[in-house]
Amino acid sequence: MLNPVDSPVPGRLTGVLFIDGAFRPGKGAAVPVVNPATGQEVGTIPATEVDELNEAVDAARRAFTSWSRLNARKRADALHRLGDAIARDADAMARIMTAEQGKPLNEARGEILKLADACHFYAEEATRVHGEVVPNDQNGYQSLVLREPIGVVGAITPWNYPAELVGWKLCASLAAGCTIIIKPAELTPFTALAIAEKTLEAGIPAGVVNVVTGKGSKVGQAMVEHPGVDKIAFTGSSAVGLHIQQSCPQVKRLSLELGGNCPMIVTQSADLALAVKGAARRGFRNAGQICIAVNRIYVARPLYEDFVRELGATADRLTVANGLETPDADLGAMASGEPLGKTQDHIRDALAKGARLVAGGAAPEGEAYRDGFFFRPTVVADCTHDMKVMTEETFGPLVGVMPFDTLDEAVALANDTPYGLASYLYARDMVDIQAVSSGLDYGNVAINNVDAGIMNAPYGGRKQSGIGYEHGREGLLEYFNFKHVRLFHGVGV
Repeated sequence: MLNPVDSPVPGRLTGVLFIDGAFRPGKGAAVPVVNPATGQEVGTIPATEVDELNEAVDAARRAFTSWSRLNARKRADALHRLGDAIARDADAMARIMTAEQGKPLNEARGEILKLADACHFYAEEATRVHGEVVPNDQNGYQSLVLREPIGVVGAITPWNYPAELVGWKLCASLAAGCTIIIKPAELTPFTALAIAEKTLEAGIPAGVVNVVTGKGSKVGQAMVEHPGVDKIAFTGSSAVGLHIQQSCPQVKRLSLELGGNCPMIVTQSADLALAVKGAARRGFRNAGQICIAVNRIYVARPLYEDFVRELGATADRLTVANGLETPDADLGAMASGEPLGKTQDHIRDALAKGARLVAGGAAPEGEAYRDGFFFRPTVVADCTHDMKVMTEETFGPLVGVMPFDTLDEAVALANDTPYGLASYLYARDMVDIQAVSSGLDYGNVAINNVDAGIMNAPYGGRKQSGIGYEHGREGLLEYFNFKHVRLFHGVGV
């Protein structure tokens, strides 16, 4: 097992990199990793130096030659073994995640198990990569369309879901026959290193998976600029995604899953209780630190006051606690002071411009919360699009609510954003459902539920929310090049 009883992070994963199938001490300066619930250091990571990144790229390129030629069934078997190894150690890996990220232990364990599911899903997809035979306009010719792995993938992953958002890239890469270098967020590196340890258990060959650590602005940017990295798969802010796109010195394949600022529309025909439950879950789960969080809610005026009252009461009932000490808490600590500060700024801005505080608005009281980044789930009502909460992605436990009078108005307000990742609709009238869902300019629309992304369907955004797809068969195809082979065989000439 990874985790000794007296520590949430195993000592062997502190201060190390994972390159060419082995853990090794990093040469760079030590970067502290802090438990956001307590403020206490749980370990350090090394800032990867240029020569170490070069070694990781070289290892991945060497491994690509054999891994890409391994038949799909054997790659699938390796992914199944990886999924099994992760599931067996879910409890210990969850403790690592909670210690560095802050989410409640039960929620962290659920994320680890979803990572295991991703391994099994892409293991099955690996064996279903089919080419095509394309008809020609001349007799005697045949065109074959083949799919071949891109090469070495550089995966730059965020801190909010440190297992799943590594897994989507890792599993699709390996299923396609690519090799990968993972650069996890400096706030949550140990989950990625624990995944690397599981690849050893699964017998995945040296160099196929590598993990380097350090700040994204340095180590991540070095991967973007490295000529030996063929594709960048990034999840994070729209600003950083745009910088990556603009700063590639060579032409590279990119998958960018970026910001959200996701709306929810509640029409007059909605099931009010169901809508309130969905808003609370998707607004406050993981303390709102998720790209598909409900950020802003538009409610039909006849339901507006009832909805606001019930959502506020639901928010007030949610529990906030240290996720290691209270595994089933609704919210743990926020991951750092940065998203907490942004949440507080958005609340101040909304209240100064006339919003009404319905629930939350402050940190929970008590000694247990003194040293951590805790905040109560917060609802502000009577909002307008002059407020940051309605026009910027908060990435914290805050939702803004405002009324609407017509469906056209609701759709226009929902679309009034540079983002287009996910949106939500609660309605029982089929006319409402058809009119609103067809008008929403988003890559994902969830109706009467808040699970906008599922593993076997494509997940991606529009506008400034990114390019490319994860999940599903489409997520796997992001890791292939297409090759057209045109053959003259002379038959039928």
